[in-house]
Amino acid sequence: MKIEMVQDILFWSFMINLGILLYWFIFFSLAHDFIYRLHGRWFKISRQQFDAIHYGAMAFFKLSVFLFNLVPYLAMRIVT
Repeated sequence: MKIEMVQDILFWSFMINLGILLYWFIFFSLAHDFIYRLHGRWFKISRQQFDAIHYGAMAFFKLSVFLFNLVPYLAMRIVT
C-alpha cells in the first residue's frame, strides 16, 4: 500500500469520525430531554450524572480521533 493511500484513509477516517462527533453533539444538544427520558427508563441516574457521562464520552471520543487519526496523518504529511 502506498503512503498516499494511507494518508487518504487517515484523512477520511478523521472526517467521518468528526462528523459522528458533530452529529452526537447536535443530537445531544437539541434532544437532550428526549434522550434523558429514554435512558432514564433503563438506568436510574440523575441529570448531572447523565450530562457528565456524555460530556466525558464525547471528550474521550474526540481525543481518540485526534490521537489515532489526525496525529498520524499530520506526521505522514510532514515526512513526505
